[in-house]
Amino acid sequence: MSQPVGRPRDGRVDGAIAAAARELLAEQGYARLTVDAVAARAGVGKAAIYRRHATKEQMIFAAVMHDLDLATPPDAGSLAADLAAVVRDIVTSLATPPPGVVPGLLADVHADAAMAATFVGTFVKAERDCVMEVLERAVDRGELSRLPDPAVVHALLLGPIFAWLFLLSEERERLPAFADALAHGLAYMLHGGFGDGLSMG
Repeated sequence: MSQPVGRPRDGRVDGAIAAAARELLAEQGYARLTVDAVAARAGVGKAAIYRRHATKEQMIFAAVMHDLDLATPPDAGSLAADLAAVVRDIVTSLATPPPGVVPGLLADVHADAAMAATFVGTFVKAERDCVMEVLERAVDRGELSRLPDPAVVHALLLGPIFAWLFLLSEERERLPAFADALAHGLAYMLHGGFGDGLSMG
């Protein structure tokens, strides 16, 4: 969403709004959260929120997803180790919001074309860039003979993560072991030639 021309936004107000939204999401859940409650908790007027976010969903999106800093992990020396680091980052970012927030938010985001475009251009793009760099490293090392399509590899990572977190409701304590198993399983598939069928060329 473009920032309106005028006075620079106050970063302290931005931070207060985001912190209030996260606190209230934890206390009340996604469906019950209101802009009025966030404004009161943040100590700002509703107008301050609506100058920044056109809708409640955009406000929540900014608080729990939009500002995520998902950088590509340092080179760990192998495709499996690099994928494990990426998966752990994705799992952490999706598991951090209170239960119910991510499914509810994603349903509303994808019902709004503007929010969906913002989501794809920020959170999804950051993840896809990480996946691409990890795959390019593997090709440079000689681990992979061809570059797999990063969109397909990304989907193969995200599907099990979403199933684990939001469909199967497995124990959160098992997430680290799950992330490593997922990354090593996909690396094994790619090493075994499965990636040839997913190549970009």
